[in-house]
Amino acid sequence: MIRITVKDLAVVEYAEIEFNKGLNTVTGETGAGKSVLIGAIDLLTGGRTDKSAIRHGASQAIVTAEIELTQELEKTIMPILEEADIAPCEDSLLLLKRTISATGTGRCSINSCPATAGLLAKLGVHLVDMHGPHDNQSLLNQSFQLDAIDSYGHCQQERGEFNSLWEQRRIKLAEREELFGSAEATERELDILKYQVEEIAAAKLSEDDGETLLAEYTEAANAARIIELANGAMAALIDDQMAATNSVAAAIRLIDEMDSLGSTSAADWKNDAKSISIQISELAKSIADVASRLDISPDRIQWLDDRVNLVERLKSKYGKSLEAVLEFYEKGSARLTELSSRGERAEKIDAEIEALTSKLNDAGAKLHQKREAAAAQLAKAVSKELADLGIAQAAFTIELKNGEGPNGFDVAEFGFAPNPGEPQRPLRMIASSGEISRVMLALKTSLAEHDKIPILVFDEIDANIGGEIAHTVGKKLAHVAKSHLVICITHLPQVAACGATHFAVAKSVVDGRTSTHIDELSEEQRIDELVRMLGGASLTSVTKEHAKELLKANK
Repeated sequence: MIRITVKDLAVVEYAEIEFNKGLNTVTGETGAGKSVLIGAIDLLTGGRTDKSAIRHGASQAIVTAEIELTQELEKTIMPILEEADIAPCEDSLLLLKRTISATGTGRCSINSCPATAGLLAKLGVHLVDMHGPHDNQSLLNQSFQLDAIDSYGHCQQERGEFNSLWEQRRIKLAEREELFGSAEATERELDILKYQVEEIAAAKLSEDDGETLLAEYTEAANAARIIELANGAMAALIDDQMAATNSVAAAIRLIDEMDSLGSTSAADWKNDAKSISIQISELAKSIADVASRLDISPDRIQWLDDRVNLVERLKSKYGKSLEAVLEFYEKGSARLTELSSRGERAEKIDAEIEALTSKLNDAGAKLHQKREAAAAQLAKAVSKELADLGIAQAAFTIELKNGEGPNGFDVAEFGFAPNPGEPQRPLRMIASSGEISRVMLALKTSLAEHDKIPILVFDEIDANIGGEIAHTVGKKLAHVAKSHLVICITHLPQVAACGATHFAVAKSVVDGRTSTHIDELSEEQRIDELVRMLGGASLTSVTKEHAKELLKANK
């Protein structure tokens, strides 16, 4: 089941259509708006939007679909939804929505989650197969032809195995090409890397060449002034006549006298003063120790100066920090080892390529053998269907030519000779539009039980045919609809009468505005619609019985 709603799209103000499994035929006069239905399905499967499609006076157009999935199809759809972080289907119903805004913007959603048109298209490949006057041209595409053979012969597993091996070999070939590239460019890279790695290695860098080195360099550069200041500080603390220790000692003597005179706080003050004297002495000793360790020898200062300049030069060439230079060294060393051992690596890759090529040839031969059998059977099946469709004398063949690509070593070519005595040539070179339509229908009929796409849409595939062949076309579509949900837009009453469900598209004018509506027809309404298609109301007495007979014959 697929339920489609259309709001303010082209001439359709609002329509809701529910198609069920089987053949759903859609009829209506030329220009009534049947193409709007095709447009809605195209939008829901990722087709391009055009704001000119919005109904005049509306701010936006909206199309939605509810598609009931089989268990098998749900298994195919679910991984795509999970990968895109889309909510899973509830009760096996897939919900699609597409909005076109008059401002030129548009929105898509899947299961009420925001999505993209690309994701709709990705799902659409598994949901809907559309065929119309232009879509029939896909029949002439050799890629489509090969897909048809694989579908008929159930070659998907063998094709998948070949494709996987092809991709593995492609990656290995790319690795080998990257490994060597241009010999001249590789040698140049090798020389540059060797110089760079050796230059950094010669410096014997370590973590001490960072902040520790800069701190020592700064201290050494100012050592003379630091010693001078240290001597001054020690003099002020302990050495001069007015040194802090002498002042504190004098203070202690005065506090002692206060204590002897009975001052209650003097004892505490004396202890504090003695503590201060000790701290001053320790401070002076610490300053003296630092000053004594300073190396102000010219050799040490020169070494530190050279070391700092070397590290800064390496940082300017290989990174803004010592860590960046060391990282460059690690990566450069690894790349140098890789380039230096490329001959050995190439031998390993060549062996892997050879092994993959052998497996690929075996897989290609296996796939070709299965395709040959499928092509022969499919050609017979299509020829039989074409005979039923009024091209009994036509010769239809399928040839597999040598080729090479990710899907095998085969190139398909559908051959066609519409008239006896004429040489057979590629279908793409000689078939008329009417013949292409019938070949496509014959192919789809033959593939009906093998094609896993659940919804088939045929837009006037019955163009350029009539009479008894039209009746056969309807029967063929009904046969395809036994295993698919088929929507067929047709102008032929013989085809319309074969539908399990019949919808009519008609125009009406309300308050001066033209509007299109799409309605499911009752039995009586179907007779009236077939009468219109057979010749019109003026021949009601004749055509009504004919219409009834058509319906009766197809029940």
